[in-house]
Amino acid sequence: MPDAITKDDISDVYPKVSETIAEALGRDVDEVTLTAPLMEELDAESIDFLDIVYRLERQFKVKIPRGKIVEDARGPLSEAEFEQNGFVTEAGFTRLQEHMNEVPAERFRTPFKVRDIPLLFTVETFCKLVIRAQKKSAKSPTG
Repeated sequence: MPDAITKDDISDVYPKVSETIAEALGRDVDEVTLTAPLMEELDAESIDFLDIVYRLERQFKVKIPRGKIVEDARGPLSEAEFEQNGFVTEAGFTRLQEHMNEVPAERFRTPFKVRDIPLLFTVETFCKLVIRAQKKSAKSPTG
């Protein structure tokens, strides 16, 4: 995988990402560990994700489209292959686990509602989001 994200990639962006998330959520930066689930441990709400993404875009000078985490998680699967009646399909579930491999396996429970995907987001999820945006902008001739 040429676009694989390495531990070094994550280490490079983590300090700024954790600081940005701490500021957005009014938390102490020590609480914003790489594995911390944003909603469960850091009390983030859905609306906070927009603020975090906006701050990360400014901090790293990248563009992160809304819904990018879920869109990337879906990958090559069509919406119908990924979800049915608001629930992640078996194929979608497998894809989600592969894509969000930073999330401990026990946090993935079936049946899994699409609207619950943000419950899985960790600080590392946002590190990866930034790295993917950086790689995309490096590839793009317009930058």
